[in-house]
Amino acid sequence: MFKSIIASTIAAAFACISAPVIASGSMLSSWYGPYFHGRLTANGERYDMHGLTAAHKTLPFGTQLRVCYRGCVDVRINDRGPFIGARELDLSYGAAKAIGLVNPGVANVQVSYL
Repeated sequence: MFKSIIASTIAAAFACISAPVIASGSMLSSWYGPYFHGRLTANGERYDMHGLTAAHKTLPFGTQLRVCYRGCVDVRINDRGPFIGARELDLSYGAAKAIGLVNPGVANVQVSYL
């Protein structure tokens, strides 16, 4: 019985540690484009401003998110940032265009993990 309790406690602790910080919520987001197009991202791949990617300060590379503003788009984290004020997510131009975020430039978006 004691082994079972310890095993359950360890499993529960591991699940909490490995789970995303939020399952869904709101993030202050912006977009980045032409200046960075073709440059290396933090994970080593070339930035494609027309792709569906995003930058986040701490989420693991490869994390997939559904980001919604006026529309929704699925993005993959492949870079670090944004490093301006309280912004939490930097979308590629392609992702920002897909959800209507290009014109306002910065806005709160709804985010959920896929």
